[in-house]
Amino acid sequence: MTEDELARYGQAFKDRAVARLLPPESAPLEAVARDVGISADTLDRWRAQALAKPMAERAWTAAARLEAVISTAALDETARGAWCREHGVYPQQLQQWRQSATQALAQPEEARASPQQTKQDHRRIRELERELRRKDKALAETAALLVLSKKVAAIFSKGEDA
Repeated sequence: MTEDELARYGQAFKDRAVARLLPPESAPLEAVARDVGISADTLDRWRAQALAKPMAERAWTAAARLEAVISTAALDETARGAWCREHGVYPQQLQQWRQSATQALAQPEEARASPQQTKQDHRRIRELERELRRKDKALAETAALLVLSKKVAAIFSKGEDA
């Protein structure tokens, strides 16, 4: 990769695009090129450069990490070790990816509001909307009074000039 390309796209962008081309995701070159807006020739060159690196230095996308966790979940320790050697991943990395996926899946349910909290939120929203409507009406009334007072002042000031 030339310095101009690196400056234009950045190493992280390049790594993410190339990771989609490599196993386990193995997305088609044309599809990735279309998705990221890079020519297929450039992506092919980036992939060749990435394949020249040792496997341990390659980037894994989130989808690829999840696929690795799923595909190795049912394997025994020996088979999992063989899979890790074949794909250039340490077993500790695989365990870390599994923990990250579990935490990510658990968070939305834990963060969900209780029905009581939801009911209180709806009540508060209705109160605020009611107050907003009242203030809008008061503001419109004040604006109307201000316009009328200016008109009255203009009428009486014209009468004094005459």
